[in-house]
Amino acid sequence: MTETALGLVVARYYASIAEAMEESAREAVADRGATVAETVDVPGAYDTPLAADRLARRDDIDAVAVVGTIVSGDTDHDQVIGQAVATKLADVSLDRDTPVTFGVSGPGQSGAEARERAQKGAEAASAAVDLAEGLPAPEVAA
Repeated sequence: MTETALGLVVARYYASIAEAMEESAREAVADRGATVAETVDVPGAYDTPLAADRLARRDDIDAVAVVGTIVSGDTDHDQVIGQAVATKLADVSLDRDTPVTFGVSGPGQSGAEARERAQKGAEAASAAVDLAEGLPAPEVAA
């Protein structure tokens, strides 16, 4: 069996949190004997579906892990962003027949709560490896 290759999408809006999430994701991938074939940095969580789609199209990527954070503000903007991102990442996974995991913490959290959830990066990366290695191959129509 070949080594599992992941694409990693990192939403950098909250840079210090994103760095911690990326580090935890990379450690989890290494612990699993997989590799991060490519990392794509994007400005924020809302920008992750396009980057995930680009990675999921590649033949050398077995799965994509997406990490980032969405923090609550004075409006419901965080809820809107969270719903849109979750929906579109699920669409990418199904449209490309490639696992795309959701390691975006929030919405509905403060910055301090987001910092405490940096392990979401590791959880998303491990889930991506699990899916890449555990899903049965698609059946080919005759």
